[in-house]
Amino acid sequence: MGKADAFLNIPRRNFAKQDVQERLRHYREIYLEMAEEDLQQQASRCMDCGVPYCHGFGCPLGNVIPEWNRMVYLGRWQEATELLHLTNNFPEITGRICPALCEAACTLGLTDDSVTVRQNEYSIVERAWREGWIKPMPPATETGRKVAVIGSGPAGLAASQQLRRAGHQVTLFDKSDRLGGILRFGIPDYKLDKRILDRRLAQMAAEGVKFESDVFVGLDISAEYLRKRFDAVCLCVGAGVPRDLTVENRELDGVHFAMEFLVQQNRRNADLPIKEQEIIAKDKRVVIIGGGDTGADCLGTALRQGARSVHQLEIMPRPPLERDPATPWPNWPNMLRTSTSHEEGGERRWSVATTRFIGNQGRVIGLHGHEVNWTRNPDGRMDMKPVEGSDFEMEADLVLLAMGFVHPQRNGLLDDLEVDYDRRGNVQVDGTMATSVPGVFSAGDATTGAWLVVRAIAAGRKMAHYVDEYLMGTTCLPDCPTTSG
Repeated sequence: MGKADAFLNIPRRNFAKQDVQERLRHYREIYLEMAEEDLQQQASRCMDCGVPYCHGFGCPLGNVIPEWNRMVYLGRWQEATELLHLTNNFPEITGRICPALCEAACTLGLTDDSVTVRQNEYSIVERAWREGWIKPMPPATETGRKVAVIGSGPAGLAASQQLRRAGHQVTLFDKSDRLGGILRFGIPDYKLDKRILDRRLAQMAAEGVKFESDVFVGLDISAEYLRKRFDAVCLCVGAGVPRDLTVENRELDGVHFAMEFLVQQNRRNADLPIKEQEIIAKDKRVVIIGGGDTGADCLGTALRQGARSVHQLEIMPRPPLERDPATPWPNWPNMLRTSTSHEEGGERRWSVATTRFIGNQGRVIGLHGHEVNWTRNPDGRMDMKPVEGSDFEMEADLVLLAMGFVHPQRNGLLDDLEVDYDRRGNVQVDGTMATSVPGVFSAGDATTGAWLVVRAIAAGRKMAHYVDEYLMGTTCLPDCPTTSG
């Protein structure tokens, strides 16, 4: 543990943020780093829990959080770095965008504000990069086995690095012209500066991972080619099919999926070409349908683009201000969360269903909706009914659909490989992350549906363990738990 009585006497202190008006003028990261003494104080709040639910239950990666918190408290930063990288390939990413399931499971959170686990993680890894402690780790020996990893999101990146360090020849394919998947194109730069991603990719390249970007596997390269050239194939293609809203006038110009909008802005920030019709929120009345993280990312991006107004609509009821008794500690609590984007402006509405879009000359000018009431059936399921007399119309020049994703794109590579799917349309895998096709494995959102980046990293590490075992008969790679509340 840290200091014996620190959790009693030292209050939680979060990173300061740039002023709202300042951060709306740019797409750079908005958090301000904390002085070393203050960081050590925050780490000292970590208690000797006996059974630390933060990593045993809360963290999908199984991060040894109390141990590296103690190292921070003692000023032993390099040892903290080593402990952090035992379980996490990319702590600089999770330290920025993970929702911190660990903090929800923190024992101190039962009676007080939880330990600042995520910002401690961020501080350790950024110190490590500055000090030059993070270096390429090429394998000591080569196995001669060849592995293809399809998709360079968090699962694909983690699997590639682990398998390369085990001595395999790894080729990482991605259909985009830049690597990183959702990390590069789906997450706004003000949450994850892409230079952070690039320095880790440079480490992987130095370790010997071969990158093949702008290659659409299943179109440019056939499934048959993959099976013949590689000893194992890892499918980390994500859940790329967005959930649509099948209402009247859905086809109107100005109604777009959220990812189309977010990807374009990230490409602008990187001075990359945009081939499609440009989607810009400047001077427009923007309505975002979907109340999750992707919707919040659209909100922050639209405000930075200079939207006239932004409304975010969610069909589910407003969560309670405090932890819902239905999600007791150490589970991830159902409660209202306000992101940095929500701090910056816009309006949120809950229990609202959109029933049709309103158009003029082929372009959206508004939408029609109504409020809904949710009730729970005796069997535990939730039922939704319209609230009589609650119909409304709302002006909109741009509508962004941020309602999540349903499953991976199946036509092409997945169908050509003839992998089995589960009832939700995701790639079916067994306990070893193997698909129904020998030598073909899968991990991340392709197998679970859209989930958290931290879970995808954990799944990629777990898959690498079983792929190495498949290729060599044994493995020294860790079997990541990938379990949590």
